[in-house]
Amino acid sequence: MAISPTEVRHEPASFRDPANRVFHVGDEVLRGLDPQAAQHWRALTGSTFFPALVAARKVCATEDAPPTLVPAATGTPWAAVLRHERIPFVSHPYEWSFSMLRDAALLHLEILNAALGEGFTTKDGSAYNLQWRGAEPVFIDIGSFEPVRDGEPWAGYRQFCQTVLYPLMLTAHLGVDFQPWLRARVDGIEADELRPLFTGARRLRPGVLTHLHLHGAMQQRNAAASTTEVRDQLRAAGFSRELLLATVRGIEKLVRKLEHRPAGTHWSDYQRTCGYSARDRVAKEQFVAASVAAGTRPRLVLDLGANDGRYSRLAAGHADYVVAVEQDPAVVDDLYRKLRSEGQRRILPLVLDLADPSPGGGWRGVERAGFAERASADVVLALAVVHHLAIGRNVPLPEVIDWLAGLTAPGGAVVVEFVHPEDPMATRLLANKPAGLFPDYRRDTFETLLAARGRITDRLELPSGTRTLYRTVMGG
Repeated sequence: MAISPTEVRHEPASFRDPANRVFHVGDEVLRGLDPQAAQHWRALTGSTFFPALVAARKVCATEDAPPTLVPAATGTPWAAVLRHERIPFVSHPYEWSFSMLRDAALLHLEILNAALGEGFTTKDGSAYNLQWRGAEPVFIDIGSFEPVRDGEPWAGYRQFCQTVLYPLMLTAHLGVDFQPWLRARVDGIEADELRPLFTGARRLRPGVLTHLHLHGAMQQRNAAASTTEVRDQLRAAGFSRELLLATVRGIEKLVRKLEHRPAGTHWSDYQRTCGYSARDRVAKEQFVAASVAAGTRPRLVLDLGANDGRYSRLAAGHADYVVAVEQDPAVVDDLYRKLRSEGQRRILPLVLDLADPSPGGGWRGVERAGFAERASADVVLALAVVHHLAIGRNVPLPEVIDWLAGLTAPGGAVVVEFVHPEDPMATRLLANKPAGLFPDYRRDTFETLLAARGRITDRLELPSGTRTLYRTVMGG
């Protein structure tokens, strides 16, 4: 039975390729294909490489669905409709650590290499074509596959450079975190922006001369030429599929060379320096585990300020999926490497400043949804976070509580830790602020604000006596 168009939501990030469009119907993710895209899909399913990649979980599971499930784009029915597996939590490349972006890049190149071997290519090379099942990357843009044309380069090369290769080189070669650069522009980092940073001896670092300086020079030289003219020039110069394959393998070799192991930071050793006693730690872990396990099994848990993932792992034992958010890219990278080595598919680590979370971006500010729009969690863990926001970042307590409530699904729970003003960590933060700046930073005020937004179902004062944990059902 056809679903009413009023029940269908267009995916805001899916509009740049008119040949196919993604829709959401309830929990289902559907893709409409025009006649040419449908033909490409049928050829794809008849290939050897594509089913193998799906079976290996490197490409999202996809199947045919009734064409009546989604409305026509311009009055003409879609030639075919596909049903995709649903990714537990959509993230953006500027929320990934260095190793995450690097692994996503290698998967993209592996898929492209396999496709080229059977006469297919991908239309684009965007980092946004990949998502995550925990610490496992997965390619999601099925509509990107099309037959390769002899004598033509990879159409996605420029996108790959701007959203993947340049960010990796920025961090690997200069030690500069790429996340703010990618967040600033949905199309990635332009060669002109990066080139001034790679002059002199830096030009000789791996990949810089070929993919930054020469690529930028070619773009400038061909700026006035049409895509067709550039393709004709390449064919005339003898550009072949074999050369294309060699180019892709060369990029893969370069990406494997790019490494970044940052020096330790304050947060890297937080579990040792945070000041919890052994009794505090045991009591806190028991409270968190019981709070997550209470009631219906959560589909999604947000662990805000996850650090090394200790409580994310606890939550994962009682929930379908956990998103572990941490501000320090080095800490997230270390956590990701450990989760990847364990084959963990239910904990997704992300780089995010809680006081400045990812906003909406791209076209009309909705092409890439902000963190708050994506985060509707059944349980939100805010452990040892409130004092950093309220004192360290000067966010009023009512704003902190409202923010936590906004990240929680209807009827969901917030498990929050309040660090008393006399706690050593709070005392240290307050010492760096003018006297009397935070008169309302008190436990009774915090409890009143929390009770106004929900129903406190459980609380625990840790044995040290300077920290209290609460489980609150928001809106309850």
